[in-house]
Amino acid sequence: MSTSWIIAKKELATYFDSLVAYVVLILFLAFTGIFTWLAGGGDVFFRKQADLGAFFNMAYWSLFFFIPALTMRQIAEEKKTGTIELLLTKNVSIRSIVVGKFLSCLMMVGIALLCTIPYYWTISKLGNIDHGATIAGYLGLMLMSAAYAAIGLYASSITNNQIVAFLIALSIGIFFHFLFSFLATATPGFLGNLFDVLALDTHYYSITRGVIDSKDIIYFLSIVVVALGAAELSIAKR
Repeated sequence: MSTSWIIAKKELATYFDSLVAYVVLILFLAFTGIFTWLAGGGDVFFRKQADLGAFFNMAYWSLFFFIPALTMRQIAEEKKTGTIELLLTKNVSIRSIVVGKFLSCLMMVGIALLCTIPYYWTISKLGNIDHGATIAGYLGLMLMSAAYAAIGLYASSITNNQIVAFLIALSIGIFFHFLFSFLATATPGFLGNLFDVLALDTHYYSITRGVIDSKDIIYFLSIVVVALGAAELSIAKR
């Protein structure tokens, strides 16, 4: 785990050495800020409720696009430049590499979410905010981010082109983000129930309502374990 932590810190520093971290942070805060406070029809003042529902709805969509942008170069660039082979000659396991890169992406998302704490503080001053539901909402965002980060790393591990990795991650994410949900409503019976279980929004919005169920936690952790395991196998095949 210490090796993974070293890799995670190195990758996080790499984000801030380039423009990636700053662009993602600025765009994330811009999109979520506008739709939380200014966009009439769903913002805090239109809803007249002291909650972060508008923020959680917008962050749900923003992170869907931003996380693949964070993960697309993680392994693809290493493969393209040949540094992945150099790294594997060291006393470092493939799992440590994958977990370290995964943690760096989660840390980046965590920093972005920490920057939104002023939203929480401001709304708590405007009314009686449900602190438990708000904390659960942030937990839901981190779990969702973990799932998409793992999927993004898998996509990055099967190609040496960053753009292709981005598109593959988005394509896989589309199924979880809204296609399974659409199929759940369009398909009756057992298949409809199955698609509903597979739909990410079913579990995400359950958590943001303040209901932390073990089945929702297991759902997100299962995606993380399967995707990271697939990424590890993909690298091992080299």
